[in-house]
Amino acid sequence: MRRNVSEQPGEVDLRPLSARSVVLSLLLGAHPPQMPVKDLVRAVEPFGVGGSTLRAALSRMVSAGDLRRADGVYGLSDRLLARQRRQDDSVHPRTRAWSGDWEMVVITATGRGPAERAELRARLTALRLAELREGVWLRPANLLRPLPDDLDGIAQRCTARPAGSGPELAAALWPLGRWAADSRALLGHVTRADRPADRLTGFAAVVRHLLTDPVLPPELLPPDWPGAALRSAYAAYQGELADTVPQDRRRT
Repeated sequence: MRRNVSEQPGEVDLRPLSARSVVLSLLLGAHPPQMPVKDLVRAVEPFGVGGSTLRAALSRMVSAGDLRRADGVYGLSDRLLARQRRQDDSVHPRTRAWSGDWEMVVITATGRGPAERAELRARLTALRLAELREGVWLRPANLLRPLPDDLDGIAQRCTARPAGSGPELAAALWPLGRWAADSRALLGHVTRADRPADRLTGFAAVVRHLLTDPVLPPELLPPDWPGAALRSAYAAYQGELADTVPQDRRRT
């Protein structure tokens, strides 16, 4: 069985804070995800990004297709709007009571090259499926989300009830102990961080980590699962970030 594993359990995956990452963090957390440049200048100041640095970054981001600009207002591109939807879903996953059924996707297409196979693996992983064996992907059927229609051309979809222990199968498919240890390390880090830049960097890591949460039903999780605590901490931080955004730009 294959697992989605990280390299070092219990370590915090922090990435350098750049002007681009600050802008993206602010816009990905904003609803609607757009701001006039004057508001962005004010919003990035607590994170040590000056006006000239910001404007240079905005120009590069528009050229790279990260942002769109219209009448002095910068907003996320379609590609990053899709990323925002995935991020929102990771923070507030839509679930239903679990009946015991599992989703199963069996890849039937052949002749795909390495790049196509890697892209398909990334898509299925983003759908929170896990690979039982090569070409066979499954997960508990507790998510309120459809599978993309275009999978029908390359895979068979069905509902299954595997024999044996559900918690043991879940533990074999996902590195639950490792995910929990990383979550607790992140919670400790963001609790200790007090500078705005440190908090932003820490919570950016929290969002990346939540994207890898399999969102399993409670019946399949180990005791003291930290997923809810991590989501609660990030929700509180979203309120903290909202204080850097003008009142009329906040989510209603």
